[in-house]
Amino acid sequence: MTEKEKMMKGDAYDSRDPELLKMYHRARKLLQAYNSLDSELLEERERLLTELLSFKASGVWIEAPFFCDYGSNISIGKNTFVNTNCIFIDNNKISIGQNGLIAPYVQIYTATHPIKASDRIVEEGGGSRYLTHTKAVMIGDNVWIGGNSVIFPGVTIGNNVTIGAGSVVTKDIPDNVLAYGNPCKVIRSL
Repeated sequence: MTEKEKMMKGDAYDSRDPELLKMYHRARKLLQAYNSLDSELLEERERLLTELLSFKASGVWIEAPFFCDYGSNISIGKNTFVNTNCIFIDNNKISIGQNGLIAPYVQIYTATHPIKASDRIVEEGGGSRYLTHTKAVMIGDNVWIGGNSVIFPGVTIGNNVTIGAGSVVTKDIPDNVLAYGNPCKVIRSL
């Protein structure tokens, strides 16, 4: 099994594997071009996003700067808006439905590490590496995620959900609710 296959399966993997580094460097080049592009060059923006992301439906708009690890694990549905300075750590799948609003500084993480340092750090050949596992993140249709929110690995957010600004979403959120806080919890049905 390749390190990429391990990563996508959620098993511990080596993030410095040559195949993964090639994907990482590819994404960095595309992001550098995207983030420095004149905002009026809409066709070039579309081309770069299409090349970067696994799937991008029509009407997707991502404000620069935007950051991710690979891009190739991100799918975004039609008419979704991602505001400035968002960070998507896409070591596993990040799926965002249609008509989403992702506010500035939202962070979506799929990578996680063992909590105990002795389980996390592997000493090898005079150096260290860190065990990493991944869990996919799924965000439904018609979701608004408020600014400065953090979505943890493995979280599913249902359809028609509003997540209040500054939330730390550590657990799944069902359909049709307002949720916010640290940790994020359901406040009421919508």
